[in-house]
Amino acid sequence: MSAKFEIYKDKAGEFRFRLKAANGEIIASSEGYSSKQACENGINSVKKNAADAGIDDQT
Repeated sequence: MSAKFEIYKDKAGEFRFRLKAANGEIIASSEGYSSKQACENGINSVKKNAADAGIDDQT
């Protein structure tokens, strides 16, 4: 099994997504979105932009 995005509704009724690793651990979670389409757009943005993201180590 590979990593996967899950879309769900929070207690306030907003759509959110979380990225789960192959072992089921949550490795990223989103802000709340007012529509499912906006949430899906957020997922697509992560897919498109995260592959080349750098690391900003502020320790």
